[in-house]
Amino acid sequence: MFRRLAAWIDDRIGGSAFAESALSKVFPDHWSFMLGEIALYSFVVLVITGVFLTFFFDPSVAETTYQGDYEPLQGVTMSEAYRSVVDLSYDVRAGLVMRQAHHWAAIVFIGALVLHVLRVFFTGAFRRPREINWVLGVTLLILALFNGFTGYSLPDDLLSGTGLRIAYSIALSVPVIGTWLAFLVFGGEFPAQEIIPRLFVTHIMIVPAAIAALVSVHLALIWHQKHTDFAVGPARRESNVVGPKLWPTYAAYSVGLFFAVFAVIMAMGGLVQINPVWLYGPFRPAEVPSPAQPDWWLGWAEGALRIFPPWEIRAFGYEVPNPFYPGVIVPTITFGALYLWPFLEARFTGDRGPHHLLDRARDHPVRTAFGITALSFFVLLQLAASNDLLAHWFDASVATISWFFRIAVPVVPLVLGWFTYRLMVALRASGAERFAEMPLRAVVRPAGDGERPAVAEATAAPVPDGELTVYPEPDGRWRWRYRRPADDLELHSNKSYVTADDAEHSARQAFPEAPLVSSGD
Repeated sequence: MFRRLAAWIDDRIGGSAFAESALSKVFPDHWSFMLGEIALYSFVVLVITGVFLTFFFDPSVAETTYQGDYEPLQGVTMSEAYRSVVDLSYDVRAGLVMRQAHHWAAIVFIGALVLHVLRVFFTGAFRRPREINWVLGVTLLILALFNGFTGYSLPDDLLSGTGLRIAYSIALSVPVIGTWLAFLVFGGEFPAQEIIPRLFVTHIMIVPAAIAALVSVHLALIWHQKHTDFAVGPARRESNVVGPKLWPTYAAYSVGLFFAVFAVIMAMGGLVQINPVWLYGPFRPAEVPSPAQPDWWLGWAEGALRIFPPWEIRAFGYEVPNPFYPGVIVPTITFGALYLWPFLEARFTGDRGPHHLLDRARDHPVRTAFGITALSFFVLLQLAASNDLLAHWFDASVATISWFFRIAVPVVPLVLGWFTYRLMVALRASGAERFAEMPLRAVVRPAGDGERPAVAEATAAPVPDGELTVYPEPDGRWRWRYRRPADDLELHSNKSYVTADDAEHSARQAFPEAPLVSSGD
């Protein structure tokens, strides 16, 4: 019966050909490609647990008196939103598990997205024809950060209320339109009555719908353009993908990964405490908790606010307040650079061709160095967000810790970027497969393959009547050959190289006067 029904449907819509083609699609099986799937599956967990929480959360700032099971708060005046969150944690069966699982799922979701973006950046997977997917991915990251903040702010506890106060101040700091912008978003002067209901609608409807739509387009583009793959390994070319078929092998991997992600997040929700709002107490405009740190995904923004010098300027009759620089300028430059990077790289390198094989970090030293510079910049800002805790741990003043980060944040990333560039150039020129195989002097003097090529690569002195040839090996790597027909001399490089350019560079170091007559053999 089912077979006849399937045949009847296929006769009318022709789905069997598409299904056969789809199930035979090949996907690479490198572990780093699973980061995107982990983000997708944690988003699914977010939706499942979020639906449960929606049944019990009351997005109202109307005042009430708590009479629940948590004795330290009994008789305390609080908002309905905060009361419902405490009730979820103590009076609703499995409520605390679902609350904490939801929070952990948000952390895993954003963490996997960040790692996924880093993998795409450092491997060059954003290059043509995938610029649109890169833009979609950066937009997904922004939406995830924003929705994390809206969800973090919903309980109306003292810690989240402090975060909302900071957001209100940043909105006010925007020149010219800041006052109108703050009143538009918050519905009045802080603390406004409308902000919690507005955040609730945004958190459970608007942003999740936008994320789901962008994820669908993102996956459709991956399906249409085929997946990228690493160049290292047999039979890997720009025109193919090496790996298991979607059905049944890759589907089994993917389903297993989903259940693993689901199990880990739910186990963390039941065993690892996070965001114990009952300890913070209800929000009071006149109170600020200390020490206080936001969730990690906003730590870099908090750190920028904490260590930025007390500078304010006045121009054209308007004052530009201090929070505007770290709170608006820094995020704008950050995400603006992410959006523009594929086009800037294509413009400055002249590489506008399609790419389906991924780079290793050494293949593009400038990109790698820039990425390490930016990454270390944000890691330091993340640490700066805990300047109060660091001051306590190191028995120092908060001002001392803040000044340390004011110096370290602009200096350390540049030093790390410079060192990374030299390391990548040396590694690429040496032809070594791993860092451990690269001679130390190659880092000190990253030229050629890091050695004295005329001695290490060849025993004969360079002569003008010889000729150089760069040729590929069966494994896809490259070597060079020096021939001198006059005395039937032929020398080959004792190392192989990742690209033909690297092999040619080493050959010219060994025999600078010999012409390169051909590439390939």
